[in-house]
Amino acid sequence: MKFVDEAIIDVAAGDGGNGCASMRHEKYREFGGPDGGDGGRGGHVYALADASLNTLIDFRYARRHTAGRGQHGMGSDMYGAAGRDITLKMPVGTVIANAETGEVLCELLKAGERVLIARGGDGGLGNLHFKSATNRAPRQKTPGKPGERRTLRLELKVLADVGLLGLPNAGKSTLIAAVSRARPKIADYPFTTLHPQLGMVRAGEGRSFVIADIPGLIEGASEGAGLGLQFLRHLQRTRLLLHVVDIAPPEGMENAESDIVQQARAIAEELRKFDPQLYERERWLVLNKMDALPEDERDAAVQRFVQQLGWRGPVFAISALTHAGCDALVQAIAARLCPGVPEAAAAAERDPRFDPIA
Repeated sequence: MKFVDEAIIDVAAGDGGNGCASMRHEKYREFGGPDGGDGGRGGHVYALADASLNTLIDFRYARRHTAGRGQHGMGSDMYGAAGRDITLKMPVGTVIANAETGEVLCELLKAGERVLIARGGDGGLGNLHFKSATNRAPRQKTPGKPGERRTLRLELKVLADVGLLGLPNAGKSTLIAAVSRARPKIADYPFTTLHPQLGMVRAGEGRSFVIADIPGLIEGASEGAGLGLQFLRHLQRTRLLLHVVDIAPPEGMENAESDIVQQARAIAEELRKFDPQLYERERWLVLNKMDALPEDERDAAVQRFVQQLGWRGPVFAISALTHAGCDALVQAIAARLCPGVPEAAAAAERDPRFDPIA
């Protein structure tokens, strides 16, 4: 299925039915009095978070959604029926905003959450409401009120605990496949990941977290280069970021180590330009493809890279291809995200700054 994470829709709640002006006409009742009923209210428009959906593609091709109009009031004290409500099913994580003002109306963060996004108009009053001691035969009635009409912008931000970011071909897809049951496309060319991938990682009994992989970032992503800008928003709800770096230099590349350091700094700068708050979020460094380096040079290569980058946070050296170091990374993440779980607390006693590859 094509992944769509943005859509513009028009929603129109139902108008309220008009009130009725009627006088009772029955045999043997000469002075029946007013009996005009009220109009029914217009139908509401609701948004429902559906855990079975993961894309907004349905709203790309069905833009207008209209609820039912309220029925008009009738004589004999008969009130009009309410208009039919409609419910729009959306993926969990959808942000609903007014397309004209940019005001965020609501966010669907839990499966089954139901939110009113357009209210139906109230029904008009029939003439039976206007009778009094001095006005025994009222002819007044009121029309129904119009329902709300809005143009809404839908934006999907995936819900994940951990987000992966890095250059294309840094090994993010291989990593998420190694630690979870997600099966993203993996190939030896850039931008094999074209839309976010989610994977559930189980680190032990009672300990699990969701990890998200987004398309690779390149320099200028915050200004629209590549696919990064389109999907960086999916990292905004994560609690922890993993900056995945391919530490193995390509063959024939001069000044390979300094170039890799500059690329890592460029990715961090794109993150800062896109969202300063996201840049300040906790971020760990994951040096991937250690299996491509000679075994006796791995520790020294990691130390040189960390020193040149000036990195002061946690560092993990792994090989997503061979799964070496991946379990230690998973356990450290679980310890960070689930500190109250006994197994996680035990794992947290390890120093997570550097986990040498086996």
